[in-house]
Amino acid sequence: MSKLLPGAWRDGKRYLWLLGIAAMALPMIGGVLAERTGLSLFWWFTPLFIYLGVPLLDALVGEDRNNPPDAVVPALEKDRYYRWAVYAAVPFEYASLIWGAWTAATQSLAWWEYLGLAISVGMATGIAIAIAHELGHKTDPFEQWLAKIALAPTGYGHFYSEHNRGHHVRVATPEDPASSRYGESFYAFLPRTIAGGIRSAIAIEKGRMARRGLSFWSWRNDVLNAWAMTPVLFTALVLAFGWKALPFLLIQAVYGFSLLEVVNYLEHYGLCRQKLPGGRYERCQPTHSWNSNHVFSNVFLYGLERHSDHHANPLRGYEALRHFDGSPQLPNGYAGMILLAYCPPLWFAVMNPKVRAHYDGNLSLANVKPSLRARLPLQGAV
Repeated sequence: MSKLLPGAWRDGKRYLWLLGIAAMALPMIGGVLAERTGLSLFWWFTPLFIYLGVPLLDALVGEDRNNPPDAVVPALEKDRYYRWAVYAAVPFEYASLIWGAWTAATQSLAWWEYLGLAISVGMATGIAIAIAHELGHKTDPFEQWLAKIALAPTGYGHFYSEHNRGHHVRVATPEDPASSRYGESFYAFLPRTIAGGIRSAIAIEKGRMARRGLSFWSWRNDVLNAWAMTPVLFTALVLAFGWKALPFLLIQAVYGFSLLEVVNYLEHYGLCRQKLPGGRYERCQPTHSWNSNHVFSNVFLYGLERHSDHHANPLRGYEALRHFDGSPQLPNGYAGMILLAYCPPLWFAVMNPKVRAHYDGNLSLANVKPSLRARLPLQGAV
């Protein structure tokens, strides 16, 4: 039973949030099933569960548009249970990574089994970026360092700095490399956001170090100290288990950070903050992020899919994020939408009409791919 909070309100998802920990263990569950049954398919258990099982569970369980009453939010955010539910996921992420490296290096796997193992672990470490995201928004130094530790398996330590100090400043604007544009496919977005995110993070930290009177190469540089964790981690695993672990580590890292970027792709597709007369952009509102209230995938990702409230109120804990009637809604949870993003014609068929409807057909208000914008009328559909 969920904990009783002031006003007799109970968090009906209180213990469901622990599913975020279970997500980290999926590759090991698949490994056990492969060993017990002898079926190679189970080395691919994690992507099969995420891409097939989660959208089905989202459809079966449905949505929850209820919000915690404002009166209980302070008590929710002071409840340490919710913090420990996030902390506990990080050791399970590392357990899957270490087990995966050992398995890849010491077991006789066919190439498709090895690849399935690497993709499965990469999916877990990619999902763990949602854990790093939740931790990185907190002001507690312990949580900030734990966020960097959670990012190390994917080699995406710069996300800590770029997301908090770059993306949240420029979100839903043409200047933001992590905000996708109307008419832009995921495959066009991916190299742009990877390169743009790295450039942004380096520039942010260069400026931050200069303001503090420190060298860019200072150990206090959040990009460098976060990046440094990855080669240390990978070297330790290769020394422990052998060189056969290295391809596994690289494959899972690439797949893991690509999973983050496909989520970035769908979170702000085509949405745009408008410029004010003074040249600044309007304050970020719930209308500038695509939202989803699908219960299963939300608890799986620590509320990440209630993205509209997150960007409007970045310090609000995952357990207290709200639904807004005016925010644009995705037709499915993130897992189902990722499958659409991988197939651009399907993505455009589903999402372009939603962007047009959001702006009442006036695409001059949207964040549009530059080459497409030149061909657009000031108002109307494409």
